[in-house]
Amino acid sequence: MPRAPQLHLLEHFAEHRPDLFRKKLRVNPEIFDDILDQISHHPVFHNQSNNKQLPVSIQLAIFLFCVGHYGNACSPEDIGQWAGVSVGTVVNCTHRIMAAILDQHDRFIYIPHVRSEEMCQARTFVESRTCHAWRNGVFAADGTSVNFHAWPGMFGDAFYDRKSRFSLNCQVGLNVRLGMNAHLKCEGCNHDT
Repeated sequence: MPRAPQLHLLEHFAEHRPDLFRKKLRVNPEIFDDILDQISHHPVFHNQSNNKQLPVSIQLAIFLFCVGHYGNACSPEDIGQWAGVSVGTVVNCTHRIMAAILDQHDRFIYIPHVRSEEMCQARTFVESRTCHAWRNGVFAADGTSVNFHAWPGMFGDAFYDRKSRFSLNCQVGLNVRLGMNAHLKCEGCNHDT
């Protein structure tokens, strides 16, 4: 049974139910508006074609819905059904928004100097929440699992994860003194950067 598109509900959610707006797009309505202001004038949204693009706000909503969900909910087919657009439109919107955001990288991403007061505060915060060994590892991402095709012959059970798969966990850390490093470990293992 086909469902009616839900994209038009976002305006109501933004004004009256911000919790539902956040649930769908994973950002507050104010943040959505800020991102929209930053990217709307990007050349990727202006073309000379007879086929008009969707408004940038709709393209951004489609993109945020896509990157904010996982599993079956983020397939181009399901996103298209949610937004009332074709699969090709979902792909095009995602590519355009990503291009516009990546072009703004230096404006959106700020890494303080190693010896700055901000970095000192970040190191103190990290140490207060973790341990002294992690003090200089103020940036880290933990999460991508790399699945094995089959059960590993040596210590195989050690690689069995909570999702009933055999996998390695990929972790990237940025140590302010040593630079970036990446580690592959058994699921659940943490590296002390």
